[in-house]
Amino acid sequence: MRLHGRARRAAVLTGAALLVTGVLAGCDSPSSARPDQAGPGQPDWKRCAAPEGGTEPGDAWRCTTVDVPLDYAKPDGDTIGIALIRKEATRKSERIGSMLFNFGGPGGSGVDILPRAAGSYQKLNTRYDLVGFDPRGVAGSSGVRCRDDKEQEEALRGIDMTPDTPAEEAAFVEDGADFGAGCARLSGTVLPHVGTTNAARDMDAIRRALGDRKLSYFGISYGTELGGTYAHLFPENVGRVVLDAVVDPTADTVGHARNQATGFQRALENYLKDRGQDPEAGTRRIAEMLRRIDGDPLPTSSGRRLNETLALTGIVTPLYSRSSWPQLTQALDEAENSGTGDGLLQLADSYNGRDENGHYDTQSHSQRAISCADTRARPTAAEARALVPGFRELSPVFGPFLAWDTAGWCARWPVEGEHDTPEASAPGAAPILVIGTTRDPATPYEGAQRMADELGEGVGVMLTNEGEGHGSYGGSGCVTSLVDAYFLDGKVPADGRTCS
Repeated sequence: MRLHGRARRAAVLTGAALLVTGVLAGCDSPSSARPDQAGPGQPDWKRCAAPEGGTEPGDAWRCTTVDVPLDYAKPDGDTIGIALIRKEATRKSERIGSMLFNFGGPGGSGVDILPRAAGSYQKLNTRYDLVGFDPRGVAGSSGVRCRDDKEQEEALRGIDMTPDTPAEEAAFVEDGADFGAGCARLSGTVLPHVGTTNAARDMDAIRRALGDRKLSYFGISYGTELGGTYAHLFPENVGRVVLDAVVDPTADTVGHARNQATGFQRALENYLKDRGQDPEAGTRRIAEMLRRIDGDPLPTSSGRRLNETLALTGIVTPLYSRSSWPQLTQALDEAENSGTGDGLLQLADSYNGRDENGHYDTQSHSQRAISCADTRARPTAAEARALVPGFRELSPVFGPFLAWDTAGWCARWPVEGEHDTPEASAPGAAPILVIGTTRDPATPYEGAQRMADELGEGVGVMLTNEGEGHGSYGGSGCVTSLVDAYFLDGKVPADGRTCS
């Protein structure tokens, strides 16, 4: 399980838009060539096949690939194909251009997610072609693979992600190193080139291939880090860009872990308050339950056992969205009162990308490869162990896992990381709308303000959503209407505006 800094899976939100007015800004319309006016070098769109483990998206969608350099330092060298999916604007006479999406991860497949999420973006689809893509190293774009299903199952069953003994600690670190070795063995060609900087360069290649003069982009969760990186590299090509559920660009590996320990503990306490429970007592009760499960995993009807790591994953999953809190209540009641773990295991399997046949998707493989390509940090087990007491103070439930995760994630990774923190300064770029939700568990609110500050004065426009959950568009009518007005009419909200 990877929590820190980036959400494993972005929630698809729905909701009705309310009409409000914004401040008219002097944004140029990011107009482009008509999609049916294909010229030399433009993509050849064809009917989409079903993605691995998914379903065919339907007649409204078309797919293609765009070739980009494997190594941008060798632009005339080997290439890889970036998989794209598109649904054309429904009002072609009023078409503005293309809108590119990234829903998070890293490692989320836009080719798979966008057709399922498109109902939330119908208003934007009237004047924009909706375009999703698989970033390099993900799914249809030379996806990274590191383990088979059996190896993945064995690791989730047998490795203690909060080791208590020297033997458990050694196995934990060795498992991280083994995962990286598997990536190098199975995906060695692409592995050194899957970082966020290269994905941002690919986005500009996609912009050119689509015929857009400026990039219109909607980034959620990790997609905000990708969007900030793009704005830094190509400020002159920024059109209308929204960053929702924002990753803190100033946080390093340990900082991201602290942010998430804080954010998920807040969400847990809000959940407990909603149930009429004392948050401190409820937190102690759940932490004690996890301690018992660590020593004696719970049985399930499938014959698999719910260990501490899977139980913790099952608790995290419904905290991403308030609408999922009833599932958490049922699963906790079962674990605490019946002594069985079916509910928490089902939630954990959903998070881990495991289907009922025991097949795992590879998003966690891509996520790890991209994360470790981005960061130079390689904390040792001793350094992680030293973090545990302070992290436990932040969150008795999530803190120990997140402290240990700093060491296990990129242990002895075969590729050197790029930086300590990403660069997001974008002087001269058009206004970028940055949205932070006050009770976001995975990307805490404070990171949005830091992103707005990093983008720079006159570029980062901060919009606060007073609410619960990971992401705000579609969940807040106020936010949704402001985002729609920004994308469709170029109306930029006043910096510092709050939706409550």
